[in-house]
Amino acid sequence: MSANDTSTPTEHGAPPAGSPIVPDPIAPVLAPAARSSPAEEARTLVAGTPQGVLASLTATGDPWGSVVTYGALDDGSPVFLVSRMAEHTRNLEGDPRASLVVAEPPNDENPLDRGRVTLAGRVTIPTGDDLAAARAAHLRAMPSAELYADFDDFLFFVLHVERVRWVGGYGRMDSATAEDYAAARPDPVAPHAAGAVAHLNADHADSLLEIARALAGFPDATGASAVRADRHGMDLAVETPRGTAWPRVGWAAPIDEAGGLRAASVELVKRARAAG
Repeated sequence: MSANDTSTPTEHGAPPAGSPIVPDPIAPVLAPAARSSPAEEARTLVAGTPQGVLASLTATGDPWGSVVTYGALDDGSPVFLVSRMAEHTRNLEGDPRASLVVAEPPNDENPLDRGRVTLAGRVTIPTGDDLAAARAAHLRAMPSAELYADFDDFLFFVLHVERVRWVGGYGRMDSATAEDYAAARPDPVAPHAAGAVAHLNADHADSLLEIARALAGFPDATGASAVRADRHGMDLAVETPRGTAWPRVGWAAPIDEAGGLRAASVELVKRARAAG
């Protein structure tokens, strides 16, 4: 690539020699799973993580990052409640350009293999009905903020999203338009699935192995664990003599509420046993 080439890479480079090869399925995949769109993934992260890093610009044009809490309007626009004593508030009053980075909590094994999203746009100070909506959205996410929400030195800002970049971990990333982001709806399952995933791994490893062998296309699997789950399906880590695979299996139908995860998992095991 030349020094003047400004194109954006869309794939990782070739892996170094000796890197592990991810094995392909060797049997039909009987439970194919859809994935959420990048806009839906972004909305899910924003809805489930009421803290992020706000980037603003100082009077001299330097970038400035601050940890903030936020709520979100119905279209996903983040709402901040900030004090005039904070440097980022003065920055936003001087230049409305800003971005917000929201990330899943890191794990112990590989913090970069976690979801995160950057929302970029411009902030405004809402008034009238817009202020009432912004206040309600922020307090839904941060009820304790009611103690100081009406102090004279605190302001509400709304970030009007113009650009969205989502990263779901290694090899999973994409951009979304502002229009798609505003129209998308958060996943009702993914933010609450960690406990169910841990339970499956602790108490139902044999069932996950049945699913990997019968439905995910890996009859040579020697072990399987759940990695994550969402409204459309579940990601697995599957051990085989050929290496570790990372298949995805789908529920019989999308789940519309977090409480539906157990029934969907039971149905998946039944399908695996019938197919096996």
